[in-house]
Amino acid sequence: MTTTADQSPLGKTSAYQTQYAPELLFPIPRQGKRDELQLTNTLPFFGVDIWNAYELSWLNMRGKPQVAIATIMAPADSPNIIESKSFKLYLNSFNQTRLANDEALLSLLREDLSNGFGAPVQVALTLQQNFSTLKMGELDGLLLDRLDLDVDLYTPSPALLSASVDAAPVEEKLVSHLLKSNCLVTGQPDWASVQIHYVGPQIDQEGLLRYLIGFREHNEFHEQCVERIFVDILRQCTPQKLAVYARYTRRGGLDINPWRTNFTSARPPNVRNARQ
Repeated sequence: MTTTADQSPLGKTSAYQTQYAPELLFPIPRQGKRDELQLTNTLPFFGVDIWNAYELSWLNMRGKPQVAIATIMAPADSPNIIESKSFKLYLNSFNQTRLANDEALLSLLREDLSNGFGAPVQVALTLQQNFSTLKMGELDGLLLDRLDLDVDLYTPSPALLSASVDAAPVEEKLVSHLLKSNCLVTGQPDWASVQIHYVGPQIDQEGLLRYLIGFREHNEFHEQCVERIFVDILRQCTPQKLAVYARYTRRGGLDINPWRTNFTSARPPNVRNARQ
């Protein structure tokens, strides 16, 4: 059965279960939104959705609470996303669940989340004694937000994007902290920093910044926004290489950080920025 966002727990009163309940996970097929972008055959990108879960706790066999931070890597070509409120409810179902050890928790997380996304996912735990190893940092690149410009359009318009197709190609990383979109179901604001790394005709920076600001009243999930940005830049500016990476602020103890690229490179570092 195909599930849709409006059938999810979003925007509805939910009872918090505290005993392990994998059935709480609510998958949503990616293809519906990809159809809007006319992505019906081979995807023009690959990548990963990096989830960080900061509110993860369970009980050891003696009943003592344990805490950890989980990082989940879901491939962009997996059939589904998982609706984030259902993800939070699922994680909370471990709160009063007794488990033999960390590996028992990891095994359940890998199995359940792989089933939900419809493809194998990677799961790693940072345990309490290793919290001090986690670092913060910002996306590297030229800051678009330095540009002083007038803006009066707050829905995404690909027509704002252009590139100097007759000039020599360049390689640039461009960064903005002004990406804001809204939840597809509830309309609640989602805040992000975004990095665009490309090789090709030089992209007009003012147009790109206006385009990114244009998401301010746009309703889509994080993954869908990043794929829309990728496809619009690819079609309007024709770069030979393109990668789009967004770091979204957390909600409900979860942040989601989609990365889409069409060239082979190292996966971007999972480094929490100041607003996360």
